[in-house]
Amino acid sequence: MTEPGRRASNFIADIVDRDTRDGTYGGRVQTRFPPEPNGYLHIGHAKAIVVDFGTAEDFDGVCMLRLDDTNPETEETAFVDSIVHDIEWLGYEPAEVRHASDYFDQLYDWAVLLITKGLAYVDEQDSETISAHRGGFGKPGVESPWRDRPVEESLEIFEKMRHGHYPDGSRVLRAKIDMNAENMQLRDPIMYRIRNLPHHRTGNAWAIYPTYDWAHGQSDAIEGVTHSICTLEFESHRPLYDWFLANLDLDRTPPKQIEFARLEFTHTVTSKRRLATLVMDGIVDGWDDPRMPTIRGLRRRGYPSAAIRAFCREIGTTRTNSRHRIEELESYVRRELNATAQRRMAVLHPLKLVLDNWPADEQGNPVVEYFEVANNPERAEDGTRQVPFTGELWIERDDFREVPPPKYFRLSPGREVRLRGAYLVTATDVVKDEAGDVVEVHATFDPESKGGTAPDGRKVKSTMHWVSAPHAVPVRAALYERLFTAENPGERTGEALDDVNPDSRELLDGCWGEAALGDVAPGESLQFERLGYFAVDTRDTGLFHRTVGLRDEWAAIQKREA
Repeated sequence: MTEPGRRASNFIADIVDRDTRDGTYGGRVQTRFPPEPNGYLHIGHAKAIVVDFGTAEDFDGVCMLRLDDTNPETEETAFVDSIVHDIEWLGYEPAEVRHASDYFDQLYDWAVLLITKGLAYVDEQDSETISAHRGGFGKPGVESPWRDRPVEESLEIFEKMRHGHYPDGSRVLRAKIDMNAENMQLRDPIMYRIRNLPHHRTGNAWAIYPTYDWAHGQSDAIEGVTHSICTLEFESHRPLYDWFLANLDLDRTPPKQIEFARLEFTHTVTSKRRLATLVMDGIVDGWDDPRMPTIRGLRRRGYPSAAIRAFCREIGTTRTNSRHRIEELESYVRRELNATAQRRMAVLHPLKLVLDNWPADEQGNPVVEYFEVANNPERAEDGTRQVPFTGELWIERDDFREVPPPKYFRLSPGREVRLRGAYLVTATDVVKDEAGDVVEVHATFDPESKGGTAPDGRKVKSTMHWVSAPHAVPVRAALYERLFTAENPGERTGEALDDVNPDSRELLDGCWGEAALGDVAPGESLQFERLGYFAVDTRDTGLFHRTVGLRDEWAAIQKREA
């Protein structure tokens, strides 16, 4: 979903542009996003999605979604459905949805071809021996005793492996490249391993499954991918990617792998293992908990997809790994919500305010006035709404101090303040409970100050929001702090989970909102005036998650570091 007329300017675009001009792929541009369906997508995946789909869009090409379903032990159909949904929510539509399992027959045939060429063999060493014999940097590898196994024998055993004649771990198929290669990925990598497990799509048709390195590049070739864009951890895999493709006698120009820096944030982890631990240990309430960096968690918290896309494009694409401040992403979220979210008034820590001189009608009932308020001052097309005002109101408890501290300009005995869009009021008295806590504030209002402006021009130093008590609807709110207290979780102890913040969420009951909050849609984003941006929970419309506060912390950080 690239803005019209905008093309990303980065090293990936430069490579694709050069290939397009040179006619390397006949002018075609085709990318793919290839997640493994063994978990839920997170904010790091969002960057890859934007790069993959955005590059294709910039060059009038296409982007495929390919599920890398080569490990039946960890993959589920539910993860596939979630991935498809998350991509759509981010604003992209794959040209096609494919699975690596669609190509199991072709991958097997190509493996047979490499065996026939003497470029692959069946190894009967166990995984620990194979790992130990690969050597290390500056340490040569040790060739397998099965490395020169006759082609016919490898072919026969490989076919039996396919049909489940051997137990898990007893045999593997390895490429025969160079056990002394400086690049460890070229030291006879494993292409197939035995897994006598049913697959969520192919059932029990296969007892062997390809490794990522064997399935990935070949799937790219089958689909006609031109530019295989991935993160930097796969840079060392590129020579192997190219080696496999070069030995398959393809009838077209092989795809080109390009690597870019992955997206990491402060106060955040994206490791699937650690995220799973957060869920399993009950630290969070599931994969869509609003504190989680998963796409579904961010969506539930109220992050707009447009803000995520804009952030991922604006930070650029580089080849240097770095950790971005989470406040920077939040700044994009705040900017988007400021432009799109409708305004409402809510009181999260309520204190009753009674206007003693508020008029009553002929029947003795308090008069109800209505004030016209803009739904969003940033967008005139959002119109206005009528907000009721009476002599009994809810205000924030922090907006009153019986004994005000220095430079406190909100309500206190004898002080006049403005109630947003309504009247000027002056506190006169308080009511306390048995513990001595203020439970009710009494005040008078100036009838001549309707709209919040005094006719004599006198000034007040504070404007407060409010909710008419008789018209208020009950709401609950969830306020969030960082899930991890440390900027770089785990930097101190080596384990990120040691830095989990036990106070990352505060649930508030007994809150009150203006009447309009009784008619909201699941997932709707709103600005609670003076309190921040909130999103209606997707399952419980009485619960509001604070997405971000109103204060632009990123701007403050930039100013401080300038």
